[in-house]
Amino acid sequence: MKKDGLVEAVMKAAELQTKKQAEMAVDTVFATIAKSLGRGEEVGVAGFGIFKVAHRKERMGINPKTQEKIRIPAAKKPKFQAAKALKDTVN
Repeated sequence: MKKDGLVEAVMKAAELQTKKQAEMAVDTVFATIAKSLGRGEEVGVAGFGIFKVAHRKERMGINPKTQEKIRIPAAKKPKFQAAKALKDTVN
């Protein structure tokens, strides 16, 4: 499912009048999650899962073209941990 399908499903489930209202709701949810992660906060949705920020340490890597060793800087990455209810639904 892509964003358009998600917007359509939200519009029907929430009985919204227009697609624009549903798209605004979907965009707001994702923007709020992104802003919270940007501040380093966790976002937990009961029965769905937890969005959190994972910290990766600096490490050494190898450039596959030149075989030269390179330094890969530390970084923050978004991470999602699925809830048991979501795992059970998928399985």
